[in-house]
Amino acid sequence: MVNRFAQFTGAISAIYRDIQKIERDEMEKYGLKGAFAQYLLVMDRHPDGITAASLCEECDKDKAAVSRILSEMEGKGLVCRQIGEGPYRAKLFLTESGKDAARFVCQKAVAAVELAGEGLTDPDRKIFYTALALIAGNLQAICREGIPE
Repeated sequence: MVNRFAQFTGAISAIYRDIQKIERDEMEKYGLKGAFAQYLLVMDRHPDGITAASLCEECDKDKAAVSRILSEMEGKGLVCRQIGEGPYRAKLFLTESGKDAARFVCQKAVAAVELAGEGLTDPDRKIFYTALALIAGNLQAICREGIPE
């Protein structure tokens, strides 16, 4: 069982490191930070705007991290805020430059997922994502409730 734990956590850690490297390398080609990729994709799914609080939830990041990234993205002209609201209630929107960057990220994400899944059949992929969602849900329950004694 301990060996399975080491294999699982090692694979998940390697996957996460590789995703971050791909984000850094690809975003650098666009003159942006890798950390912007996730935010651009989430904001692109909300053309009517999204609050910083909702962005925290969807990106699973804390307020400080989201504030830092949003400040940088605003400085680069990728994001604008709705006028007249507080910083966490104001809706955030992608500018035209932000939409272009989001399209770039989306194209790269699709290509990366296709390449990473090479060799998987559709039934394999369905089982994999079902298992991954189940494991994620189980781990969330453990985080909430702890490991039973």
